[in-house]
Amino acid sequence: MVMNTEVKELGHFINGKIVAGTSGHFSDVFNPSTGAVIAHVPLATKEEVQSAIMTAQAAFPAWRALSVGKRVEIVMKFRQLMTERIDELIAIICTESGKTVEDAKGEITRGLESVDLAINAPHLLKGEHSVNVGGNINAYSTKVPLGIVAAISPFNFPVMVPLAMTCMAVAVGNCVILKPSERVPCSALFFSELWKEAGLPDGVWTVINGDKDAVNELLENPAIKAISFVGSTPVAEHIYKTGSSYGKRVTALGGGKNNMIVMPDADLEQVANAFLGAAYGAASQRCMAISTIMPVGEDTANNLVKVLADKISKLKVGPYTDPAVDFGPVITKQSKDAIIGYIDRSLDEGATLVCDGRNPNIAEISKGFYLGPTLLDNVKPGMEIYEQEVFGPVRNVVRVDSLEEAIELINAHELGNGVTIFTNNGAAARKFTSEIDVGMVGVNVPIPIPVGYHNFAGWKRSRFGEGHMFGPEHVRFFTKTKTISEKWFEENSESVSTFAFPSNND
Repeated sequence: MVMNTEVKELGHFINGKIVAGTSGHFSDVFNPSTGAVIAHVPLATKEEVQSAIMTAQAAFPAWRALSVGKRVEIVMKFRQLMTERIDELIAIICTESGKTVEDAKGEITRGLESVDLAINAPHLLKGEHSVNVGGNINAYSTKVPLGIVAAISPFNFPVMVPLAMTCMAVAVGNCVILKPSERVPCSALFFSELWKEAGLPDGVWTVINGDKDAVNELLENPAIKAISFVGSTPVAEHIYKTGSSYGKRVTALGGGKNNMIVMPDADLEQVANAFLGAAYGAASQRCMAISTIMPVGEDTANNLVKVLADKISKLKVGPYTDPAVDFGPVITKQSKDAIIGYIDRSLDEGATLVCDGRNPNIAEISKGFYLGPTLLDNVKPGMEIYEQEVFGPVRNVVRVDSLEEAIELINAHELGNGVTIFTNNGAAARKFTSEIDVGMVGVNVPIPIPVGYHNFAGWKRSRFGEGHMFGPEHVRFFTKTKTISEKWFEENSESVSTFAFPSNND
C-alpha cells in the first residue's frame, strides 16, 4: 500500500453530489503516520447547514412514501458496493486515522453488521394488531420515520460508527445528515458516493463537514428531529442537554474507563494476550478499550505484571504500510502531547512505570504522532490517570484484594461503558455479572462490544439519553409509533350518541 502525498480539497455531500464549501474556513486533515497534511476540509457555516437541511426536507416525503422493501434494496446494493471496494476504503481509513490494515478490515466488518441489521427493517418495522377490541373496533400500530435526523461521529471509527448511527435511520425512511469528525472526513465522503451509486435518492443522505458552528445548528434547528452522537463525556453531556432543550430525541454516547478483572484462577498467559489487543489496539483510541487491569491478590498482580512487561516490550509501533506493526500513531500531535502529560503526572502522583512508551524508536525517524505502549503499576483511585479516560496507549494496573473490592471500585466510577472478568469460576462470573453497574459486560471476552443486532450503550456518564447505537432499540430511536383504531359501519346501520368515555364493554 502506497501513501498518497497529494493534498486534496474536500467538500460537502449535498443533494447527491460533492459541493465546495463557501465559508472560506478550512481544517487540515493529517496522515498521523507521517504527520503530513493530506487534505483541507471546509468548515460549514450556519447558512450552509440550513441549506443542506432544506434539501433533506424536500427529499423526505418521497423517501418516506417509498415501500420499505424498495428502501432495503438500496441498502443491500450499498452493502455490495462496500464489499466490492473494500480495499479502497481500507486505504482511506489507514491514511486518515493511522490504523493498521487488519484493524481497518475489522472496523469495516463490524460496520457491515449495522448494514445487515438495517436490511431487516421490513421485519423490525412490523407493528401490532388487535381485532375487535370493543364495539367492532380494530386497533393497530405502525412505526413511522421521524423525518430529518443527524449523526455526529468521532474520529476513532470513521466507518463503523457512522454506519451504526445511520443505516437503520435510512432504511426506516428518514433523511440523514452526517457530521463526521473533521479529522477523518474522507471515509464519510467515500461511502456517500457508494450511497449515490446504490440508488439512494438525492437529499436522503447528506454529509456536512464542520466544527462547533455546524454542530450548534444541527442541535438548534427545529427540522432536525433526532441526534445521535459519539464522543467524549463532557461533549456528550452538552449535546444531550442542548438537543433535548430544543425538543429533540438525543442519544449521546460518552467515554469509557473500562476494566479487566483477573481472578487468581485465570490463565495469565491467556489474560495477557487478551489484554494486549484490548488495551493497545488502534493505539488505545477506542471507547471500549481496556484502560485498567485489576488483578485480584498480590501474587496474581506480581505474576501478571511480569508477564505483561515481557509481552508489551515486544510490541511494534509503526505506519500501516508495515504489516508487522501491532498498532500505529495517535490521531494528532496535540493528542500525543496530552497523553505524555497524563503519564508524567501519574508518576508525580506515585504510579510505578513498568513500560515507558513516551519515546518509541519510530519517533526518531518519523514526524508521525507515535507513542509506544506504556504500562503503569500501583495506580490508585483518585489519581488523574485512574479517573480520566486517556485516549492513547497508556494503561493502568490497579491491585485489589478481592472481587468484592474490584466491583466496588468499578461501580463507584462515574463511567460505565464496558467491563470484563477473566476467570474459570462460574460462581465468580455470576456474582460479577449480577452486581456490576456497567452497560456492556464480558466474561473471558476482552472487548465486550455486542454484535450489531444487540444493543450497544454504556451506563452512568458513558451515555446520555435512552437510545442505543445499534440493535433493536435503534429501530425505536429512529421511528415513532402511530396507533390507529378503526371501525367500519354496515350499510344502513343505526347509530346513537354516547357521552361515556370509550370502553370495551360493547
